[in-house]
Amino acid sequence: DKNQGDKQAEEKFKEAAEAYDALSNPDKRARYDRFGHAGMSGAAGNGGAYGGDFSGGMSMDDIFSMFGDIIGGRGSGFGSFSGFGGFGGGGSQQRHFRGSDLRVKVKLTLKEVLTGVEKKFKLKKYVPCPHCQGSGADGRGADTCSTCRGSGTIISQQRTILGTMQTQSVCPTCHGEGKIIKNKCKECSGDGVIYGEEVISVQIPAGVSEGMQLSMSGKGNAGKRNGIPGDLLIQVEEEQHPELLRDENDLIYNLLLSFPVAALGGTVEIPTIDSKVKVKIDPGTQPGKVLRLRGKGLPSVQGGGYGYSSSSMGDLLVNVSVYVPEALSKDEKTALERLEASDNFKPNDTVKEKIFKK
Repeated sequence: DKNQGDKQAEEKFKEAAEAYDALSNPDKRARYDRFGHAGMSGAAGNGGAYGGDFSGGMSMDDIFSMFGDIIGGRGSGFGSFSGFGGFGGGGSQQRHFRGSDLRVKVKLTLKEVLTGVEKKFKLKKYVPCPHCQGSGADGRGADTCSTCRGSGTIISQQRTILGTMQTQSVCPTCHGEGKIIKNKCKECSGDGVIYGEEVISVQIPAGVSEGMQLSMSGKGNAGKRNGIPGDLLIQVEEEQHPELLRDENDLIYNLLLSFPVAALGGTVEIPTIDSKVKVKIDPGTQPGKVLRLRGKGLPSVQGGGYGYSSSSMGDLLVNVSVYVPEALSKDEKTALERLEASDNFKPNDTVKEKIFKK
């Protein structure tokens, strides 16, 4: 103990010793796994040698980190509790290199968002070496690492005052791969990958929106020596429509009516994404009224496919405004003055309540 005479260190040492004793005893370990700290204090209906919580509220990582400090600093080889738990020696944990992800952007029109679209990408990326089929070895292939016997890890034992402790670490000879390449492929220098290109087709589902990210698993850079390939991440961008605005899966169109049409009613054409529709305007239509054309919006998306799948359709919302000319001819002024004299053109309280009730 490097902290002789330190009462606080002695208490911590005792707690760590009790923790190890509990975890190395199958019965006590089972109680801990089932009931947590309460299982060690008898609170789970199972008394024993422990009259209280040995951890003092600490996590198991805290206990073993502290334990390493007491015995000889944090470099004593204990690591975290998750790594420390491999008392049984552990099986094969060969390291597999993962290729990096690739990111691309795709710009879509609202028409493409409405229907979904297939896009092709010509990608510069790392691909498996065709000469060695991605193994990195030339000729007879790779040999099993003699240090770890192909497991990629080694088990070390250390004698302490509490007994023999086991730790597991990455094999320093093969760096966790479990094999050694003696004759490297000349085409890829033993990496198993070369820089090349690939054309990838992506089906973009209907309803995607600005900022969404689609993912194609395994279409990124190839992993070294037949490792795991990365993913292709596709960032969605939208082209602005000349007449329509988007609000989630609804579309918005701002309609400007002339005063006579607003007063008399009529029929107007409203643009949609792929066509035009005729809409009837009722006589006396007020500015601020919203006409809803159901099902004329965009599909919404949910999880599935390349990250999203289409579902219900949104609506097209038509915001009505009325145009009032700034300059009038003499005849126009005369006509409006006659209308102004009519009681029907003078707003009363009933009209005000109807218009401003919202």
